[in-house]
Amino acid sequence: KKEIIDVIKEYQIGGIIYSQGGPVRQAKLDNELQGLSKVPMLISMDAEWGLSMRLDSTFAFPWNMTLGAIKDNKLIEQAGRQIGEHCKRLGVHLNFAPVVDINTNPKNPIIGNRSFGEQKEEVTKRSLAFMEGMQSVGVLANAKHFPGHGSVKEDSHTAHPIDKRSLNEIMLEDIIPFERMINFGLAAVM
Repeated sequence: KKEIIDVIKEYQIGGIIYSQGGPVRQAKLDNELQGLSKVPMLISMDAEWGLSMRLDSTFAFPWNMTLGAIKDNKLIEQAGRQIGEHCKRLGVHLNFAPVVDINTNPKNPIIGNRSFGEQKEEVTKRSLAFMEGMQSVGVLANAKHFPGHGSVKEDSHTAHPIDKRSLNEIMLEDIIPFERMINFGLAAVM
């Protein structure tokens, strides 16, 4: 903690990403660190299925694969809104969600249940609903993983996967959710 405090005081960093701990500890730490900064910091978190992805004793929402099976996009929007509300309560401004990768390769070791599905139009509709719900309560959405990570065979956390498809194939499949979300006010892209 002392290292973070020193960095904030010396460099006036622009933000912090929380990735583990508990909700009470994070709220206290967030308040303390924000109080040390001359300029309000952007607080981010990777909370795809809610705070429970990173914090103990918090509510776990369904993963995208489960949400992808829901036909009523209003329910997906509601899930996005609730995740946004939970983030907002803890002072999180930007959630690194939703995952908008199209799950086109069953051997992909990292996307799978994090994807809304296999069909670009359905993934796009659900991604938009999730984004609209989260952003409706003031939490910025971040679509990932540009330019699409659903067709590769390696985990990008441990390797450097290469998508060998043509640019045209990628543009006709994977880019669609990103493009539509940007057109509807998406805050960020990873």
